[in-house]
Amino acid sequence: MEFCFDKKAHLLERLAFVRQYAAWVKRTPDAEWSRQQAALIDSFIENARNMPLSREAYLRIIDGRKRSVQRI
Repeated sequence: MEFCFDKKAHLLERLAFVRQYAAWVKRTPDAEWSRQQAALIDSFIENARNMPLSREAYLRIIDGRKRSVQRI
């Protein structure tokens, strides 16, 4: 099975999302927007704390990926 990816359609979809989100930010009170952003950031931090990899192991994985990309 071959994977087909329409870059232009993906770009248009992303731009539509950004425009929709920007409109939401403009019409939403600062307190509500701030509360939601805080919840999102807190969830990122909680997820990072629960990551089964150590910081060193994660950096080794990332370094290995960088090296494999450089070889191509």
